[in-house]
Amino acid sequence: MNSRHAGRVPPSRVVTDSGVDHVRLAYHYLDTGDLDGYGSLLHAGALGADLERPPVPGTRHHITRIVADGDCVVAMGRLAPQQRDFVDVFTLSAEGMLRACSRYYGGPPLQSLSGR
Repeated sequence: MNSRHAGRVPPSRVVTDSGVDHVRLAYHYLDTGDLDGYGSLLHAGALGADLERPPVPGTRHHITRIVADGDCVVAMGRLAPQQRDFVDVFTLSAEGMLRACSRYYGGPPLQSLSGR
């Protein structure tokens, strides 16, 4: 997988690995209510309501998988106590800071076609 921005040199593996660490720390900071710590991981001018929205008190992120390549980190997990699956897609800055994030929620299970 290449960077989503044609003509741009993808970040080094060190930057990508740093971004993964920042994603893990972001969830820790959000879960413990440390908004200053969370803010320290954001790139200046970070975009996206998902990065700016205050967390719901008592919410915990249980991360099940993180996949990273280039300037993209995808975290999959479950929110507790809501018991809701989510996928967060982060875009990293050239320094590995969190530039943008989009959150997607899992929907209800698909109905089986054989049950008709």
